[in-house]
Amino acid sequence: MASQVASPSASLHTTSSSTTLSTPALSPSSPAQLSPDDLELLAKLEEQNRLLETDSKSLRSVNGSRRNSGSSLVSSSSASSNLSHLEEDSWILWGRIVNEWEDVRKKKEKQVKELVRKGIPHHFRAIVWQLLCSAQSMPIKDQYSELLKMTSPCEKLIRRDIARTYPEHDFFKEKDSLGQEVLFNVMKAYSLVDREVGYCQGSAFIVGLLLMQMPEEEAFCVFVKLMQDYRLRELFKPSMAELGLCMYQFECMIQEHLPELYVHFQSQSFHTSMYASSWFLTIFLTTFPLPIATRIFDIFMSEGLEIVFRVGLALLQTNQAELLQLDMEGMLQHFQKVIPHQFDSGPDKLIQASYQVKYNAKKMKKLEKEYTTIKTKEMEEQVEIKRLRTENRLLKQRIETLEKRKCSSRYSEDFVLQLEKELVQARLSEAESHCALKEMQDKVLEMEKVNQAQDLQYKIALKMECRSL
Repeated sequence: MASQVASPSASLHTTSSSTTLSTPALSPSSPAQLSPDDLELLAKLEEQNRLLETDSKSLRSVNGSRRNSGSSLVSSSSASSNLSHLEEDSWILWGRIVNEWEDVRKKKEKQVKELVRKGIPHHFRAIVWQLLCSAQSMPIKDQYSELLKMTSPCEKLIRRDIARTYPEHDFFKEKDSLGQEVLFNVMKAYSLVDREVGYCQGSAFIVGLLLMQMPEEEAFCVFVKLMQDYRLRELFKPSMAELGLCMYQFECMIQEHLPELYVHFQSQSFHTSMYASSWFLTIFLTTFPLPIATRIFDIFMSEGLEIVFRVGLALLQTNQAELLQLDMEGMLQHFQKVIPHQFDSGPDKLIQASYQVKYNAKKMKKLEKEYTTIKTKEMEEQVEIKRLRTENRLLKQRIETLEKRKCSSRYSEDFVLQLEKELVQARLSEAESHCALKEMQDKVLEMEKVNQAQDLQYKIALKMECRSL
């Protein structure tokens, strides 16, 4: 697949993307690694971008009129004469990258990353996403048609959520449309190959975006790769343990970089999960309009969840002054109504701000260890509670036995005194065990309340975002 690329005159399946398909701000050492032809091409693209900066139009959302889910995005059929010089140049540059992918990724990985940050041209997005996650030749693709013949226990849940996924998008909004059908197919197939995860609300938005770019079989393979290699599987597990880790890491970043805002959030009991859970679970697809969210997803395909932390903190930095003036309800409204439209003119400013955020990978690893230690301690406390409960039950049984024996007149006075001592000791042990059990139960109850509140807040926030789409 990487060896075939359409000519600049090929027809395009329009997708969500920024208008400005610019070349990267390469590092000073980059030109030495590029050929003279590449340098000339990059110069042309930069010049075209300067001309396009005054053009406020953004690319339209993905054309929902596509009806052939088996069609290839990078197509070489039907001529088109309205490609701009910029589009032609981007075809040439990305055509070289795709055709020479293995060599380019090994030798010019940094330049590829920079280009992806500037935005993958919409007509190359399908093939580049597959190349970035190594999904272009997966054996599981051959199983897809067989999986569709099977029955999944998650089918009712998937059907329920289909209509809530991109309800305003042409490709998905009609009931029983091709878009809804292929979305159901991919979600069902994945629920069968990964029964532990099955289906999780929110994952359909990611699959839906993939289906806007590529046929369902390819979308299925890319989604499997994302779940396996991009931490999404851990995020979508029933326990959502990875989401808890992300919330902990992100909260620590806020505390370090935006301490005043952190204190304000704490004073308002405004938990991180109330606004940031959907950022991680849907990679901003339920937050921003598609042209912006798709650009962020480009970077996610190249660099993983790091971009979610970066964009999230950049958003908080941009909105800190306004948020500090608001109470909890006001902040929720700000996140749901104001922030999604702050970058409607284009995502470049947001992405630039994201890469000004200080992100320390070593610090994140350290925070991961801290979080694991905290969770391990919580689990140990729960085990201790179970032990204390068992011990308490056995002590009660022993007390009852001693009391019965004491009441019997068959035993000598000395033996009765010994029984009384044992009874007193058993009652003391029971009281101590009961106090310890009560203390541990209070701790666990408090933790469960916090977790339940955060889960409820996330579900409410996600539903409100789904309704607003």
